[in-house]
Amino acid sequence: MAAISLLILTVLVTMTAWYVVPQFHYQGMLKPYEAWRRGRWYQLITSGFLHADGTHLLLNMFVFFFFGPILEQTIGNSSFLILYFTALVVSSLPTLIQERNNPRYASLGASGAVEAVLFGFIVMYPLENIYLMFIPVGIPAIVFGGLFLAYSYYEARQRRDNVNHVAHIAGALYGVAYTLLFVPGAFSQFIGHFGL
Repeated sequence: MAAISLLILTVLVTMTAWYVVPQFHYQGMLKPYEAWRRGRWYQLITSGFLHADGTHLLLNMFVFFFFGPILEQTIGNSSFLILYFTALVVSSLPTLIQERNNPRYASLGASGAVEAVLFGFIVMYPLENIYLMFIPVGIPAIVFGGLFLAYSYYEARQRRDNVNHVAHIAGALYGVAYTLLFVPGAFSQFIGHFGL
């Protein structure tokens, strides 16, 4: 299964960069300034397999574990892999442009691609309940998606942490667009959930 293989690969690459080849951690991060001036476009992909710390890795892989395999089974192996790898690139494009003149900026993590997978799931199963810790009731996926986007937009405007909320938004919107445009029957299935 591609989703589980990606999860294992991400964990292995991240831990290798932490403990075995630390220079890969530095070289693989997305640094827009270097990408534009030194042609290091590979960082758009490599940064998605690196994480800052255990919490960052755990959160991304936790979400991916619960939604990735289901989406893969729903849209097929090839479509899932295309979504994931293109989302790594597309979710980083706003940051790549916005920070292109900032030599101090660096970003890493699979969050953009993970959000694309999550929102692909939301398109296919908009009324499925999503459960969060400490909240005893399920939240319909489409409602959760709206709340997540609103929160990410707010945090992106505040700029008070080191989380790349812009990549989260870009990944989420790309996941919706990709699923609706390139997964056969996705639009019909989506509106069918609402009796339309």
